[in-house]
Amino acid sequence: MTGTAAPLRPVPNIVFILIDDLRYDTFGHMDHPFIETPSIDQLASGGMRFTNAFVTTSLCSPSRASFLTGKYMHNHKVVDNTSLMDTETQTFPQMLQRADYRTAFIGKWHMGGSSDAARPGFDHWVSFRGQGTYAPDRQTLNVNGTKVPRKKYMTDELTDYATQWLTEQNRDQPFMLYLSHKGVHGLYDPATRHRDRYREMQFRSPATMINTAENVAAKPMWVQDQRNSWHGIEFPYHGRSKQSVPEMYNHYCEMILSIDESVGRVIQTLRAKGIERETLILFTSDGGHLWGEHGLIDKRCAYEESIRIPLLAYWPSRIKAGTLCDALVANIDVAPTLLELAGVESRVKFDGKSFSALLDDPKPDQSWRQAFVYEYYWEPSFPQTPTTFALRDHQYKLIQYHGLWDTDELYNIEKDPAEAHNLIHVQEHAKKISQMRQDLYQQLKETNGLAIPLGFKRNHGSNLRNADGTKRAEFPESMINTSSN
Repeated sequence: MTGTAAPLRPVPNIVFILIDDLRYDTFGHMDHPFIETPSIDQLASGGMRFTNAFVTTSLCSPSRASFLTGKYMHNHKVVDNTSLMDTETQTFPQMLQRADYRTAFIGKWHMGGSSDAARPGFDHWVSFRGQGTYAPDRQTLNVNGTKVPRKKYMTDELTDYATQWLTEQNRDQPFMLYLSHKGVHGLYDPATRHRDRYREMQFRSPATMINTAENVAAKPMWVQDQRNSWHGIEFPYHGRSKQSVPEMYNHYCEMILSIDESVGRVIQTLRAKGIERETLILFTSDGGHLWGEHGLIDKRCAYEESIRIPLLAYWPSRIKAGTLCDALVANIDVAPTLLELAGVESRVKFDGKSFSALLDDPKPDQSWRQAFVYEYYWEPSFPQTPTTFALRDHQYKLIQYHGLWDTDELYNIEKDPAEAHNLIHVQEHAKKISQMRQDLYQQLKETNGLAIPLGFKRNHGSNLRNADGTKRAEFPESMINTSSN
């Protein structure tokens, strides 16, 4: 039974739901051909959907740190999945806690995989080390400092803790729940009740997946080489999943079903307490995921499927149902937005900016950003993907690579959303490329992104080869896996 509606308070309760590796288009409301997501669709139809939402780094820990801090990776310094966040770094939960919000973190933290210890800013803590596991066998959770044996499929168990905490909240004090799911990160292991639901559904290969002359024309060498790698369609995860790419994708979609059920349970809990209308639910992901585009899987790179994320804002007392907003928003905007909505003033210098005003009027004014910076730093554990910087505006994307001998990329996203035609050497775009190179460098400069001196990239550099000279080297024998997949 729905509880009696409480009077509206000047600041909202906040439920921030963060999913792992969830693409922007894997929902019923995005016309996915078979996936069923009624609860997530309810957030979209009953609130606001941001159609141009992105991460500034598409990698778990750096992206999560950007959500928490409102800063680019080059400022919060969590540059890979093993880096710890500096203890002096201020996060929006800490600021909300000081403003008398009750705060809880439930789920995957992942910044520094060796620890599950509680982080500052949370009154209630439920987490696990590193990536965790989907199955509960011999696993534990850290619940406020106590090791508690796992009991259920991870998504379900985290939701149990989340809904229990919500039911215990005093309706006279605002709260912030940070529900951070492990799902739908690979390797792909759906809940038993959902396994093989979509077994007979056909995987639709992206047009850029097949290794044809047309698809690889003007593509960087590293992209072509990565097809046969841990993050490529020919040798995905080195065969560890023992599944084909279509099988992995169908299990990925099946895992979204438990995420959707989790969202439904959160909504129902808020409704039962009579506080649904005064609670902002913000639903998003720490990055996208490639499923065969350009011959790749995973994320990290600057292609659309990697950097674009779902972002849904549901707040019945304030946000008009069924609203679309096409402003360029990013994960670095979440912290300043939630703090402004909570009436919390901060002396922290954010790289992002509050999109609070867009919740009332989805049309941005002239002061809103016209482009954003994407960055990814090369990782020793995954040497397939180079250090990447990109500038993405409403129409074009420039991608620059650092530290390797290869080509950059320019795409007209409006006309070529699949990023099939690299325009970097098309003469009519030379002026555009030059301007975007300058704008990218300037934005990095203004945000302290040149702390690691990169140098201004004016052109392609001295990168030519003699057509009659030595051909490109082969991979060394030590890197060639001869065992069957």
